[in-house]
Amino acid sequence: MRSSSFSFPGLNATGPALLLSALLFLLFSGVMRAQMPAAKGRLVSSVESRQAKLIEMSDKIWALAEVAFEEGESAKILADYAEQQGFRVERGVSEMPTAFIAEYGSGQPIIGILGEFDALPGISQKAVPTKEPLREGAAGHGCGHNLFGVGSLAAAIAIKEAMQRGEIKGTVRFYGTPAEEKYFGKLYLARDGKFDDLAACLDWHPAPKIEADVQSSLALVDFIVEFRGQAAHASGDPWNGRSASDAMELMSAGINAYREHVQPTVRIHTHMQQAGDVVNVVPDYARFWVRVRDSKRAGMVAVWERVQEIAKGAAIMANVDYEITLVSGLHEVLVNRAGGEVMQQNLELLGDITYTPEEVAFAHGIQEATGKKQVGIDGKVKPLEETLENPGGGSTDVGDVSWLVPEVRLGVTTAPVGTPWHSWAVVACGGMSIGHKGMLYAGKALALTMYDLYQSPATLEKMRQEFETRRGDGKYEAILPASGPPIPGKK
Repeated sequence: MRSSSFSFPGLNATGPALLLSALLFLLFSGVMRAQMPAAKGRLVSSVESRQAKLIEMSDKIWALAEVAFEEGESAKILADYAEQQGFRVERGVSEMPTAFIAEYGSGQPIIGILGEFDALPGISQKAVPTKEPLREGAAGHGCGHNLFGVGSLAAAIAIKEAMQRGEIKGTVRFYGTPAEEKYFGKLYLARDGKFDDLAACLDWHPAPKIEADVQSSLALVDFIVEFRGQAAHASGDPWNGRSASDAMELMSAGINAYREHVQPTVRIHTHMQQAGDVVNVVPDYARFWVRVRDSKRAGMVAVWERVQEIAKGAAIMANVDYEITLVSGLHEVLVNRAGGEVMQQNLELLGDITYTPEEVAFAHGIQEATGKKQVGIDGKVKPLEETLENPGGGSTDVGDVSWLVPEVRLGVTTAPVGTPWHSWAVVACGGMSIGHKGMLYAGKALALTMYDLYQSPATLEKMRQEFETRRGDGKYEAILPASGPPIPGKK
């Protein structure tokens, strides 16, 4: 049998239903562990033994829903628990008050694991399958990062316990990485060499399916364009005005014309942040946020340079001044299939996630509310895919880590099929048992894979060779402003 099914707080099951669910959990867990080596069974038991605490921490972070560089309480929950479990914890790393590193063990190999915990603004939601904000206008975990950090820490703790038993040797290092959604906290850790001594690094991400992730991501750059002109009365003497908003509109038009002539892998996003305050004044200030992506950093840089020329041309046409300020940028993920193959073996060892009728009904409710087919949840382990040259999709600051060290990636189901990501629907699932199941599954899969890497220097060497081949002559250069992380309130 290759499945596991169990229930958690978050559904309104009571009495006999909960008892039956618990019995099924014990039965399937026992079958699953009978199929794996005893040492790996102990890793799985480690995660299961602290199930209630892990869910409690995840739910607290879910309710806090703290956004980029404001995750003070969320970071503290994770860092405090790591410290209680015997990890050496360094807080406030790389000029970021909410970044921390928790480490256990000594010597080589040093294997890292990443954990995120920031939320997205404006998508607060209760753990119900219809749109209903928990706090109107507040943030929500629409990318499941309340699950991400906790699941990764669970794996690190399981590895620590294996070290205490003498089953493996080396160092395990958990990275609490803030602001992935906006300012990309991992870049500052990379800038300061915090990943340089790792033999390998692992991460996972909430997803609509279970897979060893062997696809890349998109390289990205964020920058702000500010136009400054001359204010004037919009009717009385507009000839004395030089409109900053005209320049912004001209730049937008230039970008839209340019879209026809870029590669299909390119994406350009714009946000008109400010363009005057009232209609009867020629605005002397406008602010334009621009994001450029491509499947490869080199392609992204070429488009970035062209868009900056468009900004210059718009300023000339509107007869205004302009200034471009870099926010930050990301590299695409360097895939490591050797590490992915190890992860795949452990996913197949763990088996599928199965769901209760209540969870399937919740999934159907989410799908109905978001206009999707009511097909339920996909908890099946997917085969290892071929790595595509240009896979599309989003961007992540894990990409920068992958240019410094072999990175093993994982996606685990935490929401129904077709759920719009970065939406209230993902928030809802992350606060109840569908999300909890995925989090605990991820903790087990990561722990099993890390164990294999500690046990096999040959695998680590194979991963390193692939990493060197894929990186080639490319040299990592962080795309960061000299001013440091944009911490709120920082002078």
